[in-house]
Amino acid sequence: MSAAPLVDRVRSRLAAAGGEVTQAAVAAAVRAESGGVASDLDVLSALHVLRQEFVGAGPLDQLLHDPRTTDVLVCGPRAVWADRGAGLERTTVCFPDDAAVRRLAQRLAIAAGRRLDDASPYVDGWLADAGVRLHAVLPPVAADGTCLSLRVLRPAAHDLPALRALGTVDAPGEALLRAVLDARLAFLVAGGTGTGKTTILAALLAAVDPRERIVCVEDAEELRPRHPHVVRLVARPANIEGAGGVTLRDLVRQALRMRPDRLVVGEVRGAEVCDLLAALNTGHDGGAGTVHANSASEVPARMEALAAAGGLPRAALHSQLAAAVQVVLQMRKLPSGARVLDTVGVLGRDTDADAVTVRPVWTRREGWTAQRGAVAELLREREVAPPW
Repeated sequence: MSAAPLVDRVRSRLAAAGGEVTQAAVAAAVRAESGGVASDLDVLSALHVLRQEFVGAGPLDQLLHDPRTTDVLVCGPRAVWADRGAGLERTTVCFPDDAAVRRLAQRLAIAAGRRLDDASPYVDGWLADAGVRLHAVLPPVAADGTCLSLRVLRPAAHDLPALRALGTVDAPGEALLRAVLDARLAFLVAGGTGTGKTTILAALLAAVDPRERIVCVEDAEELRPRHPHVVRLVARPANIEGAGGVTLRDLVRQALRMRPDRLVVGEVRGAEVCDLLAALNTGHDGGAGTVHANSASEVPARMEALAAAGGLPRAALHSQLAAAVQVVLQMRKLPSGARVLDTVGVLGRDTDADAVTVRPVWTRREGWTAQRGAVAELLREREVAPPW
């Protein structure tokens, strides 16, 4: 007798029983369905298959438990990729068939409180217990089979000395960052996906005066700075019925009522940019956030696009941005996989274009630029000596 019929019978029994499928429930169902007819080898094989199907992330668990893993991508049953810090690599992990990938994607979607089926063939969710951001697409929308993307969000807890040791910043860069903090300048950390934006933001927050109260607002729980007084607020997606959602914009408004010395938005990605800029323009200096942008010079355009979602006109956005944010820190991921601070820029107003621009004052390749006087002026206004 093979294990396949036993697996099918156990699967049917678990589906009929309903409720949470635990390891104990799987083992009990295997014992009940084997009835003493299946061999010990078949029972063990069935138990292994079913545990992978019903518990954790199945065959992907071994990848997700690797501390180096940042992303696991499934493009059908035979193509599983992982990023362990040096770019995507094809792994030896595989699934029996696309139906197994689909079942795993649907189970993870349910765990995230989302729906994934033919009527709703894609899902974006958050697995809080595992610290994983989930995205999945079913066929026929995914033409080559079920696609599953898992982003491992590990708490960022490095400090500035650790980042200097890793080569993320050098001595002049660290000195400038500390001066920006001491002067309570508002800053945005920009960069692409996986460039280390959250890591350097957490390190900067760890260097804030311990007497200050930091309130962090995040879409997913990533920021855990080593600071004695941090309040973390995490957004919540709506449930399957579309109720109970708490947005970043909701949380930014709540954070303002919590007496923050520094208001931080883990990732500015939508209409909450309007509330953040309004807060930074009304006495909440020293705030910070991260934003997706390919270069420091593109940050104003990116903020303009996000503000449009909140109904803030272009002219108003540039006016508020110029008054609210002083510094941009641009992160970059090198071909080697190293994540580095690439550019430090200062925001200024271009009167001819009636828009905000970013002037680089320090770059990784060139060091201090001819524009460094702009940051020196900002620091002296806050009675902080420039770091040169």
